Amino acid sequence: MPSHTQIVIFGASGDLTQRKLLPALYALSCENLLTDDVTIVGFARKEKGHEQFRTELGEAIGQHSRFKAEAGESGKYPWETFAGRVYYHKGNFVNADDYTALLKFLDSLTSENTGPSNRLFYLATPPSVFQVIIRRLGEAALVTKNATGDGWTRIIVEKPFGQDFETAGTLNNSIGAVFNEDQIYRIDHYLGKETVQNILVFRMSNGIFEPLWNNHYIDHVQITVAEQLGVEGRGGYFEEAGILRDMIQSHVLQLLTLIAMEPPAAFEANAIRDEKVKVLHAIRPYSQSDVNEHVVRAQYGTGHINGDDVVGYRKEPGVNAKSTTDSFVAMRLDIDNWRWAGVPFYLRVGKRLAKRVTEVAIYFKQAPYALFRSAGCHTLEPNVLALRIQPNEGISLGFGSKAPGTAIQIDPVQMDFLYETSFQDAQPEAYERLLFDCLIGDSTLFARRDEIEHAWDLVTRILNAWNAIPRPQIPQYQSGSWGPDESDDLIRKDLRKWRKL
Repeated sequence: MPSHTQIVIFGASGDLTQRKLLPALYALSCENLLTDDVTIVGFARKEKGHEQFRTELGEAIGQHSRFKAEAGESGKYPWETFAGRVYYHKGNFVNADDYTALLKFLDSLTSENTGPSNRLFYLATPPSVFQVIIRRLGEAALVTKNATGDGWTRIIVEKPFGQDFETAGTLNNSIGAVFNEDQIYRIDHYLGKETVQNILVFRMSNGIFEPLWNNHYIDHVQITVAEQLGVEGRGGYFEEAGILRDMIQSHVLQLLTLIAMEPPAAFEANAIRDEKVKVLHAIRPYSQSDVNEHVVRAQYGTGHINGDDVVGYRKEPGVNAKSTTDSFVAMRLDIDNWRWAGVPFYLRVGKRLAKRVTEVAIYFKQAPYALFRSAGCHTLEPNVLALRIQPNEGISLGFGSKAPGTAIQIDPVQMDFLYETSFQDAQPEAYERLLFDCLIGDSTLFARRDEIEHAWDLVTRILNAWNAIPRPQIPQYQSGSWGPDESDDLIRKDLRKWRKL
């Protein structure tokens, strides 16, 4: 671990800081993965002192951290030891003088240590202020063009990283004017999940699966990200984003690249990201007619979730009563390369669906069943390898087995692996892993500039096609269902069906 590190969180009063970032840093401290001279500075506009900030964070950590704060230095996880390294700095994101004052404050903390200080800036703010914060950091000489070694500077930028291809490029240019690419960590918390990281290990460390991971044996792939929640008070944000921007451009395409990428030359950041970019580059680009044929969008209406009545999207606070924003998208993608030619990837993402689940399902081609037809068995279920990201993280493999009895009847059965039963240690939260990786300079689980822009190119083509033929109405689906009928039609016309979850 690097010593003398200062972590500055912009947006320190926000929900992300309270629920995720500070609890993650506290957990790292409890795991002895932060050195004692790491200091954390919250930067926000509200008027408060160090002690008030520490008190608020203590309450947040009590609610959200997997480690419970204990009073007194004799405790196993003493809160006072961690809290003594947490500070608050009042500042406006736009005001240049506040950044000059921040530099002076950080220098005052540095003087208490020996040796050069490293600085990590975290933008836990609305995207609208990303560019001004970055510009002010450069103007105030808070950034050194050094990503490793003594006295490094790094920055973590939260999603959404742009609104389309053009704005993502503009944001990349703004950050690149102040930071080198190897100093920039574009974060997607999905990549911090243990089950997501396990995709590469599962594929490439098991000789019974990697030889089958191609179009000779795989029929198609389904990726589902289903949420029971609605917009949960974020109606204003979601009106501008929609599920296509909010989920598919980031989380879902990240899952797709890990499933489809070639084995890298080394288990090293740029080697892995090179292969992920190749997948994005190989996705067949959409034309206007392709979007109409292969992409379905819809919006949730009223319905029932866990027995409770819920309102439709247009009745949510902050949402336009005539909104055509997508809360559900299903699509077919084709990857035009040697490994995946002819294997469709079906993506399904939505809010207010029947169940909360994120899963990647690999459907293998069916074996010839002429042998069993003569015995009266006319259908065989395909083998399905399901990688469950959340909840109940694990892996299951479905295969056919003869049912007991005198007749030949083949029934599908499951072989299951569950993380919680196979590994006794509690899984670290995604932000713990990602913050730790950034501190040690490992960018494997962070997106590179070209990766972001290739993903936005695909999504922007869809957005442009939708804008070219605006719709006064958008298909509605009942809350608590699995989406609109058009989603079933999308996959049914290829003589396939969505997996029951």
